[in-house]
Amino acid sequence: MSLYSALYAGVSGLTAQSGAMASVADNITNINTVGYKNADAQFRTLVADGRGSATYSAGGVAAVTHSLVSKQGVLQAASSSTDIGIEGAGFFVTRDGAGASANIAYTRAGSFTPDSAGYLKNAGGYYLQGWPLDAQGAYVNNGNLNALAPVRVSQLTGTAAATSKLQMRANLDSTTSAFTGTYTAGDLAAGTTPDQFKRSFDITDAQGGSHAVTLAFLKTGPNTWAGEIYAQPASDVAATGGLLASGRIVFNADGSLDRANSDAGMFDSITPVWTNGAGTGPITLGLGSDGGLDGLTQFGGTSSMISSTVDGGLLGSVSSIRISDAGVVSAVFEDGTSRAVYQLPLASFQNADGLTRLPGNAYSVSDESGSVAINPPGSLGAGSISANSLEASTVDLASEFTNMIRFQRAYSASSKIITTVDEMLQEVSNLKR
Repeated sequence: MSLYSALYAGVSGLTAQSGAMASVADNITNINTVGYKNADAQFRTLVADGRGSATYSAGGVAAVTHSLVSKQGVLQAASSSTDIGIEGAGFFVTRDGAGASANIAYTRAGSFTPDSAGYLKNAGGYYLQGWPLDAQGAYVNNGNLNALAPVRVSQLTGTAAATSKLQMRANLDSTTSAFTGTYTAGDLAAGTTPDQFKRSFDITDAQGGSHAVTLAFLKTGPNTWAGEIYAQPASDVAATGGLLASGRIVFNADGSLDRANSDAGMFDSITPVWTNGAGTGPITLGLGSDGGLDGLTQFGGTSSMISSTVDGGLLGSVSSIRISDAGVVSAVFEDGTSRAVYQLPLASFQNADGLTRLPGNAYSVSDESGSVAINPPGSLGAGSISANSLEASTVDLASEFTNMIRFQRAYSASSKIITTVDEMLQEVSNLKR
């Protein structure tokens, strides 16, 4: 009987509209949730009999709710240095615990703060993951989520960082007379030939020990100098005479560095072998680029050092955490120095709207989302990270209130179908009397 199908259609309308109203309630209550993506309720028909016949059988309606996960929220300025937002596609990789066996989850909620153990965790209880950086700031992206580690910088307190970079800008006096005697590599370190300009630097080994390393220069001809890098005392290193590197340095006619015709020994990395048994890594020498004025130069005037930078040293207490727009997490120490410790990845999916929702405003992989790909921010389709920002909820309050009115009216109309069909069935029952 068609009346019964109309009754069932009215019931399906009540169910569909109540489900749609639930999505509105979820959206409105999460209007201030960081990184929340609003749910969109849509409806589809239910067909009982698709044939064109004299008797029509009502099917009804069903509600289908989709989370608009790929929708971009507005980035708003935040006061915390560990608040981060994403501009474009991608998700932060997190775990629901600090252990390696904790479940992976993906989120856009970037309101991370250190917990009691120093791990960065957001309001949903998810721990931020990143690639640990070595002393040279490098990492390996093999696409494996197990290569990520929970971001924690508090363990750096009271440790040491070996020197990995030595940069110097210095001018060598072009009017200096060339040395006329016999020079052999190592003579400047041994003191058998007097240098014409030198500067010393404090280099830190992996145990926090300090070592003096000197860069010395001797003019050997027009636009040509000899350079040596050696330890003082020589007994600090295993190299003969303490000599770590040496070579010829050539300048162009305009005073800029002619690195192409200079010996690579003065520009390649050095790796001292300390006799105290402390470890170290390659130390990158920044003495200038080919044809540039950003390192060694040769102009008239007194030979002098313009500026220098040497990293490494004993690490005190971590005073703050800084996250750059490139996703590099750095620990800032009390003495003002900083050290990059993690690189944050962004996770991408072929169909982000197909992800499965999790409590705490996070998502997990599903059959509809496709597999995950993790890459640094700004590469291979991944968006960029905005530091000191938070992504606002995508909920539009005006639209939600409008939908609330629509769904309420539709619910009332569906209930009216039920009461009307009830009256009609009552009339059928009364035929018997």
